[in-house]
Amino acid sequence: MNLKEEALKYHLGGKIDITPSKAMNSSHDLSLAYSPGVAEPCLEIARDEELAYIYTNKANLVAVVSDGSAVLGLGNIGAAASKPVMEGKACLFKKFANVNAYDIEINVHSVEEIVAFCKALAPTFGGINLEDIAAPKCFEIEAALQNLGIPVMHDDQHGTAIISSAGLINAMEISGKSFKNIKVVISGSGAAGIASARMYRTLGVENIILIDSQGVVHKDRENLSKEKLEFAISCKERTLKEVIKGADVFLGLSKPKILDEEMVLSMAKNPIIFALANPTPEVMPELVESLRNDVIMGTGRSDYPNQINNVLVFPFIFRGALDTHASQITENMKIAAARALADLAKLPISEEVKRAYNIKQLDFGKDYVIPKPFDKRVKAAVSTAVASAAVKDGVAKLKNFDEKTYFKSLDN
Repeated sequence: MNLKEEALKYHLGGKIDITPSKAMNSSHDLSLAYSPGVAEPCLEIARDEELAYIYTNKANLVAVVSDGSAVLGLGNIGAAASKPVMEGKACLFKKFANVNAYDIEINVHSVEEIVAFCKALAPTFGGINLEDIAAPKCFEIEAALQNLGIPVMHDDQHGTAIISSAGLINAMEISGKSFKNIKVVISGSGAAGIASARMYRTLGVENIILIDSQGVVHKDRENLSKEKLEFAISCKERTLKEVIKGADVFLGLSKPKILDEEMVLSMAKNPIIFALANPTPEVMPELVESLRNDVIMGTGRSDYPNQINNVLVFPFIFRGALDTHASQITENMKIAAARALADLAKLPISEEVKRAYNIKQLDFGKDYVIPKPFDKRVKAAVSTAVASAAVKDGVAKLKNFDEKTYFKSLDN
């Protein structure tokens, strides 16, 4: 059976299901679950809407919302065709963070329609994960929903930004460089590229150069989006080959094999290359290794060291936000997640991770700058960091949050 046949068989009937969480075995159970007993929690919530977090599944329910306009590397394939991906996202929420998530594919595409739809969902869900919505409208949609009263995050932007920032924090430590003095080149200025640039700037990076399909994003160009204008620079260089010279960091969120031998060799000493185009990165690790031995390399693939994988981020961002009844996801919550991931990579790996990846030992260093997706410690570490940041930022509606108690409740 080839990959196509195996994948289609795997997806037969879908990948998620719904089951009752309470007993449904007698007439008395039914009288509690529905009429007349159900009226009691309804009346309590009518008195205080926050009690929906207590008497319903709102405190552990996320909507994965997509219009199918930018699905993986497949492009605008439509809402129905995006459903397998959104179902998969819901599975990952449950598998890694025990968050119940439901995929909702919508056949509306304007900013106004998507915003209105998400606003209408707010009473049901504890959070909304926007997914695979094309730039630049994704920026406007997310921004318009920040005062909804529940956390809303476009994962294509922030998931990549957070996990690549975690890797960058550790790579910078290993290479002995400072954020203020490095030169960063980002190939790809869509949702993930812009969000990563913003987070790198928050970390202290001052010299960031964006590349899009037309070359360097510079101030002399016309018709730049407002997001690109944030990072437009004054320079004579116009191509990736020109600006990669002397670069300390390359973040690839674009196309396969655009970084050639000459470009790799022209980068600064001890460079960092995160080539995240999937399944074929902007440069193959084998080529980089054959050219120089001082590179810290990461890709989006699981068969190479340093997989830059969003699954290390979004389940736990929402876990921490849901558990504190947060009204939004702040920049400090995202930075807290990145730093927690960076710190976890410095700890000895668990026996469970060794078995999952069939390795005997793996230590913090150039081939291990971020944790592995199957490291169960991520749940407690990242969720607690996010939850604590929510409390500090004043967006948590939950009272009497205790960080140590919360960490212990997840550390299993």
